[in-house]
Amino acid sequence: MKFVRFSIEAKEKLGIIENDIIKEIKGDFFNEYSITDKEYKNEDVKILPPCIPTKIVAIGLIYKDHIEELGFPFPDEPIIFFKPTTGIIGHEDAIIYPSMTSRVDYEAELAIVIKDKIKDIDENDASKHVLGYTCFNDVTARDLQKKDIQWTRAKAFDTFSPVGPYIVDDIDPNNVLVESYLNGELKQSSNTKNFIFKVEKLISFISKVMTLLPGDIIATGTPYGVGPMNSGDVIEIKIEGIGTLKNHVKKA
Repeated sequence: MKFVRFSIEAKEKLGIIENDIIKEIKGDFFNEYSITDKEYKNEDVKILPPCIPTKIVAIGLIYKDHIEELGFPFPDEPIIFFKPTTGIIGHEDAIIYPSMTSRVDYEAELAIVIKDKIKDIDENDASKHVLGYTCFNDVTARDLQKKDIQWTRAKAFDTFSPVGPYIVDDIDPNNVLVESYLNGELKQSSNTKNFIFKVEKLISFISKVMTLLPGDIIATGTPYGVGPMNSGDVIEIKIEGIGTLKNHVKKA
C-alpha cells in the first residue's frame, strides 16, 4: 500500500495511490478508513509531508560504510537524537539555507513511520507497529555540528527535515537501496543491509526509552557520501520501493 497526504483547492486530504491515481480515503491511515469514489492525478494536487509526527527520533552512525568512512568505532547501542517537527517540509518544498551557517549537507535516510502508541516493545513484535516507510533528508549545518559538539542546533533549523513523498508498507526495510542525487549526480548509494542495527532493533530500543505515538518518525541514519548543498541546488533522496523526495535549496 502507498499512502499519501495531499491538498487540493486549499483542503488537506488523505489518499492511497493505485496505478498512479490518488484515491481519496475517508478516515485515516492509523485507524479504520474506506476508499471513496474521488480520484486525483498527481499533477493536480500538492503533495504534503505524509504524516504529522509528535517527534522525529534520528539515528547516528548506523551504516558500516559510513562509520568506516568517518573512522569512528562501531557503537554498542544505537545513537539517538531529536529533530524538531518544525523542520518538516514536503516533496518539492524549499530547503532554506540559514545565514548562520556556511555549510549545509544532505543526508539520505530511510524513515520509519510508527502506526500506534507503543512502549517497551520487543524486537520480534516491532514490525507490527509500523505503518510504513518513507524518504527522509536529515539536513545538517555541518560547520555548526562540529562547532557545538552536540548536534541540536545543526539539525534543528526550519526546513531541515524534508520527508515524503509517500508512506509505503510493503518493502523489506533491512534490504533496500538508499541514494541521494545532487543536481542529478549520484552522491550516496548504499543498502540498509549495511545497517549495524536492524530496523526492529531500532524501534525496540527507542520504545524502551520513550513512548512512541502514531505518526512519529524514526530517521534511520545516512550512508557514506554526505556532502554540501548550495543555493540553487536540487537534492533528491531515492529509496527503492518508495520513490523520490525532491527539494531545492535557496538562501534565507
